[in-house]
Amino acid sequence: MAYAYTPGLRVTPATILRKERKLPLPGQILVEVGDSVQAADVIARAELPGNIRLLNVGSALSIPAEDIYRHILKRVGDSVVKGEVLATTKGFFGLFKSQAQSPTDGIIESISEITGQVMIREAPIPVELKAHIVGEVVETIPQEGVILEAYATFIQGIFGIGGEAVGELLVVAESPDEILNPERLTEQHKDRVLVVGALASYPLIEQAIQQGVRGLIAGGIRDADLRKLLGYELGVAITGTEELGITLIITEGFGEIAIAERTFELLKERQGSQTSINGATQIRAGVVRPEIVIPLSASADNIDQATQENTLDIGSPIRIIREPYFGQLGHVTALPIELQPLETEAKVRVLEVEFADGSRVTLPRANVEMIETS
Repeated sequence: MAYAYTPGLRVTPATILRKERKLPLPGQILVEVGDSVQAADVIARAELPGNIRLLNVGSALSIPAEDIYRHILKRVGDSVVKGEVLATTKGFFGLFKSQAQSPTDGIIESISEITGQVMIREAPIPVELKAHIVGEVVETIPQEGVILEAYATFIQGIFGIGGEAVGELLVVAESPDEILNPERLTEQHKDRVLVVGALASYPLIEQAIQQGVRGLIAGGIRDADLRKLLGYELGVAITGTEELGITLIITEGFGEIAIAERTFELLKERQGSQTSINGATQIRAGVVRPEIVIPLSASADNIDQATQENTLDIGSPIRIIREPYFGQLGHVTALPIELQPLETEAKVRVLEVEFADGSRVTLPRANVEMIETS
């Protein structure tokens, strides 16, 4: 039998997850192995160097740059506060003095006799790393971060925008193919993660942002709405850094596409749970997928130990990840062993897919991904 090992789009009721959480620069780890953490817990902390502010003392006092040390009142390493006089001229008979005041709080980092400028380093900028998911610390990486382990429902989407968010899960749509009216979203949905059916339309997203919704989970999104929301055409890139005030998780693809029945029912079962989402996606390459993580108790049944590779087999549910069938769902009906030629004359391994309407197509195996449902 022919097997293909592919990165699957996971939809798993219960699994053991391991997540690496890392600081952007060396810092202090605040937890230890064995500690239990909540999503909002700060698990590591670092400090970014403060911004540099320049004060042109030579210009402020109308003196040559090389004379700066004759008039400066502070030295390198001294602390200063905003508005404090750093340099002054004697004036005439004590009158008509010129002064140069600090533009900010900070520490003097350098004084230049060449440019006549004083360089002031502002206070360090604290960087806090939160757990983002409910779990247990199983490993610490000195000065870098930790590895967390969690029992959770785990769902991957096909596309997302916006970074990490946490909120109570609420299924607003009555069915996976519903096109939700934006007016359905009100103040009661603030700080929640909402399942909104087949389409995250631009008006719906705007309404969600106004109501303080943390995240939206939908089957599809229109290209035009995405461009309008971002203000630019999204190319080959990694999403997740957008500052929109909301995180979007698209489970199926582009256009009006009903959420897969299995995914929708699973989300309904977990309704009311604290849910962690992350819209970060690596476009086209498929290395990074948006994620939905819903914590479970350690005694949850049907926990997938995630120790075996997924194999593509007859009957396996799959999703098409390249045009012209991008986003469509189906199942495998044949796995030919022989390599098949493409239009480019390259020979690749292929499979036959049957869609819900009964139509069948033959595609390169690289054009599909498995949907894990166990």
